[in-house]
Amino acid sequence: MADKDCIFCKIVEGKIPSEKVYEDDKFLAFLDIMPANKGHTLIIPKEHYMVFEDMPKELLKEYSLLLQKISKVVFETLKADGYNIQQNNYPAGGQVVPHVHFHIIPRFSDDGFTFDWEKKKYEDEEMQEYAEKIKKGF
Repeated sequence: MADKDCIFCKIVEGKIPSEKVYEDDKFLAFLDIMPANKGHTLIIPKEHYMVFEDMPKELLKEYSLLLQKISKVVFETLKADGYNIQQNNYPAGGQVVPHVHFHIIPRFSDDGFTFDWEKKKYEDEEMQEYAEKIKKGF
């Protein structure tokens, strides 16, 4: 089901133009209008899901196979030196459009693009404490 306020749902419906590179009955891939590098591609499910964990498991399997396929095509056809796959969830995680999507960013040795975040350190037993908190969620 589409979200009437979602820009990606509007792209799926053809209400907003996009430069499509792939489309089937469940997914759409198109070029990002504000790319990190030229060829930066977004892959979205056509059905609206806000974040990654909202998607049904069976659809996630298909999504991951398509992500692999499109990543290879972007890498090979653009003669990139590498690529990044990025997926953000919730505003604090960097998600700008509230519709689950993956970025495939072609990378070139001289592109100057970095993921250079400030590295943090755990104190004393803190790493073990965080691991225990996460393990309890399973």
